[in-house]
Amino acid sequence: MSEPTIESVLHEARLFQPPADFSQQAHIKSLEDYQKLYDKAKANPEAFWAELAEQELHWFQKWDTVLDWQPPFAKWFVNGKINISYNCLDRHLTPERRDKAALIWEGEPGDSRTFTYAQLHEEVCRFANGLKQLGIHKGDRVGIYMPMIPEAAIAMLACARIGAIHTVVFGGFSAEALRDRMVDGKVKLVVTADGGWRKDAIVPLKEQVNKALADPATASVEKVLVVQRTQQATEMQADRDVWWHELEPTLSADCPAEPMDSEDVLFILYTSGSTGKPKGVVHTTGGYNLYTHITTQWIFDLQATDVYWCTADVGWITGHSYIVYGPLSNGATSLMYEGAPRPSNPGCFWDVIEKHKVTIFYTAPTAIRTFIKMGEDLPKARDLSSLRLLGTVGEPINPEAWMWYHRVIGGERCPIVDTWWQTETGGILITPLPGAIPTKPGSATCPFPGILADVVDLDGDTVGNNEGGYLAVRYPWPGMMRTVYGDPDRFRRTYWEHIPPKDGHYTYFAGDGARRDEDGYFWIMGRVDDVINVAGHRLGTMEIESALVSHPAVAEAAVVGKPDELKGQDIVAFVTLEGSFSPTEALGKELKQHVVKEIGAIARPGEIRFADALPKTRSGKIMRRLLRGLAAGEEISGDTSTLEDRGVLDRLREGT
Repeated sequence: MSEPTIESVLHEARLFQPPADFSQQAHIKSLEDYQKLYDKAKANPEAFWAELAEQELHWFQKWDTVLDWQPPFAKWFVNGKINISYNCLDRHLTPERRDKAALIWEGEPGDSRTFTYAQLHEEVCRFANGLKQLGIHKGDRVGIYMPMIPEAAIAMLACARIGAIHTVVFGGFSAEALRDRMVDGKVKLVVTADGGWRKDAIVPLKEQVNKALADPATASVEKVLVVQRTQQATEMQADRDVWWHELEPTLSADCPAEPMDSEDVLFILYTSGSTGKPKGVVHTTGGYNLYTHITTQWIFDLQATDVYWCTADVGWITGHSYIVYGPLSNGATSLMYEGAPRPSNPGCFWDVIEKHKVTIFYTAPTAIRTFIKMGEDLPKARDLSSLRLLGTVGEPINPEAWMWYHRVIGGERCPIVDTWWQTETGGILITPLPGAIPTKPGSATCPFPGILADVVDLDGDTVGNNEGGYLAVRYPWPGMMRTVYGDPDRFRRTYWEHIPPKDGHYTYFAGDGARRDEDGYFWIMGRVDDVINVAGHRLGTMEIESALVSHPAVAEAAVVGKPDELKGQDIVAFVTLEGSFSPTEALGKELKQHVVKEIGAIARPGEIRFADALPKTRSGKIMRRLLRGLAAGEEISGDTSTLEDRGVLDRLREGT
């Protein structure tokens, strides 16, 4: 693996101080306050997290040991008993908060619903009883393949309430991708909907479930619970499928929360890896509850009157941590939106902010770049004065997009929290605290208190300021993943063996390049492995290559990312064909659509480049570094001594 290089765009001198009126009412009010917290956590991490766990969460039984660290396996709050659904719902059923809006939902066609904490508690209890009636017990796996409707969050909280393990699959994934995740997780029940709305069209989710479950490998799935959303004709299997609207009236709204061990599995969430097969990231209950709770509270500076909107989908970790569990654990008002900017209403995000008087807005740099292309007229035609804090998530944001966001959406008054984290970390690790830390456009700034982040070389040594290195974390934290589902060796290899232990201390390898500037601010430089980050969504190159090669025309494929102004990276596929096939524009379109069928629209290659051969080393390894350079239109540099056939490179270059 080569050392990451520095991009000149990261040398950013502009500095924005937190607005004085924001700092005065913030949870963390100054840089001095942040430094005290950080130093306290660094001096004694276990005492720091234990104090917060005791203050911030409800426990049925207190833990015996704060941290049991057997590298690389961590257990937090050992023998503590807790339930995250209880912390998100029951403890807010006080006279002061029970009638507060917990979840505001806006549907793409314009329908909306609001659930108070009391109402959401009842809905979750009914859903939990429905799961029980369909044979789900503590420890069973439940697949959730849903549009962005309230029942998606309700299903998650219902699983957590009874101790079932949920595995949410993004509703944009194909039947094949859904099948693979259901098989790996040995899922017993799938929660889905007839369909969902997305960009003026219905996404036929139940149809995809039927396709996925037609494979005998999915035999573990006994029941499918279907929510009626779009009301199109839906094929139901009599002995397996159940309509939610028919089951719901028969169910009690009384379902006590099951006391869970702090280390009981809460959910499995699949994320792309560089080795092809998606990884089932395992998160447990107590540490994840604490980490999402306190990061939501401090990073978004939650106040009692906030209307908080994270635009992610619950199929991604951002939706888990910062739509459902983090905000609701804090007793906040969280907004869910089914739709996306689309031809019929490109300004729909601004409509939602204006209608619901959103105060905190958390979205992806890809979305911001889309807004920039649409122009300033759309947001300027709406009243966005309710906003007081902005955030970005999913990938590094380029400085000029940050400045546009600050000026046009934030009216130059809203701090921006540019957050870095991963599915594996459970919550945000590097971020400004908006009342305390001055921001630089494009930098995620400083580690969250309790996170001992560093930039290191492959020997594990800290690199100098403004030198490229690998982003690493030196000490465990409560929200960290516990393992890869069913594959602890892969967990060890992927995250803990790239950087050798130092003085007996293990280092978490994030897989991202980074640098730290002279002020100690972190600049994230993107993936250093073969994972492509498209619009904030991580996609494994091997997964896309496997999809391409499954097409009868394709002999071999190599997939790389190239810089894309809108999406961060776009997918370029270099393809060699079986002998009887010829490269045509029609075949290129067919291959793109084949990837959509196999994985989902998010993985559609932006470009298919046909080749008679791919550049390989003498040992047969495809030299993706060279392909990345070709895809980006760069001059090929660096060592090519291991290249088997130099003519391959020349022919590829001539074809670009």
